[in-house]
Amino acid sequence: MKQGYVYMMTNINNTTVYIGVTSDLQRRVYQHKHKSKQGFTSQYNLDKLVYYETTNSIKAAIEREKQLKGWRRDRKEQLVNSINPTWSDLAKDWYGE
Repeated sequence: MKQGYVYMMTNINNTTVYIGVTSDLQRRVYQHKHKSKQGFTSQYNLDKLVYYETTNSIKAAIEREKQLKGWRRDRKEQLVNSINPTWSDLAKDWYGE
């Protein structure tokens, strides 16, 4: 069974949060950073990975994504703060940029 990831992206000012799911986190974050797909994240310049979880399957990741999307903004912020209190880009060293 393939691993899944649920993740949160934001912009430079941390004003908008996007929650997504993928089976290949590095590839998907690269797509967000390089705006290779038109959509919400490219429109709002959401190119900073501030949170992610690994799950044992895509199905589990999708369920977790649905759960997180149902949360209020303050609860999402608490989750990010629990592992990344400075809201730094967790993928900043992945691409040699």
